[in-house]
Amino acid sequence: MLEVKGLCKYFGGLRAVDDCSFRVERGSITALIGPNGAGKTTAFNCISRTMMPTKGEVWLDGERIDRLRPHKITAKGLSRTFQISRNLADMTVLENVICQNKIHGWRDMMKPAMSPAEIDKAMEILDFLNITRIAYEDGSNLSYGQKKLMDLAALLMSDPKIILLDEPAGGVNPTLLEEIVGHIRALNAKGMTVLIVEHNMELIMRLSQHVVVMAQGAVIASGSPEDVQKDKAVLDAYLGGVLEDAA
Repeated sequence: MLEVKGLCKYFGGLRAVDDCSFRVERGSITALIGPNGAGKTTAFNCISRTMMPTKGEVWLDGERIDRLRPHKITAKGLSRTFQISRNLADMTVLENVICQNKIHGWRDMMKPAMSPAEIDKAMEILDFLNITRIAYEDGSNLSYGQKKLMDLAALLMSDPKIILLDEPAGGVNPTLLEEIVGHIRALNAKGMTVLIVEHNMELIMRLSQHVVVMAQGAVIASGSPEDVQKDKAVLDAYLGGVLEDAA
């Protein structure tokens, strides 16, 4: 579904992402892990083109997308979340979910702000995520976990083929975390491909089917969660035994 080839992002002399290559198989839940500063989020930014890569290639479904603008990539079927919610605080949850799906350009200015079809679709997604009760709440009134769910709802409005989730468990209480895990599994069961960056190793080990490990901007290991847990070099040099503790 997704192939990253020799991806690089340099900031002057700092090589945040350095010759990074990996694949995400169709229908899988793949985790991208590594220590702070490994380049995971920067790689996400380059894949989604919210940041222009220095060099390298990104291919989606056999089509090169690293030269496209972000809204074009979304239209091709790749959507992502961010570590920090980008909701508009003075708009309701329903309005936030719909407005973030406006990817067709200036023509949408001639249409109603929210069409009946868009409202119906958004409400179906909110129902799937069990948050229809907050549909008309202002974004400023939401808890951190509710904002994460709203971001996931907005992402699903574009009918993506693959979703990139940047730390969906960060700052979320355990009960809501289990809900988010259930939603990710349900989406995957429907055929959605998932690429996830997450520091919660216990979550990664039970949720993902394939793990890619980054350090210092490059991929240093990849394989099943079981294989990564047995990779002593990864544990000792980059994760300090965190995976071993989680296992």
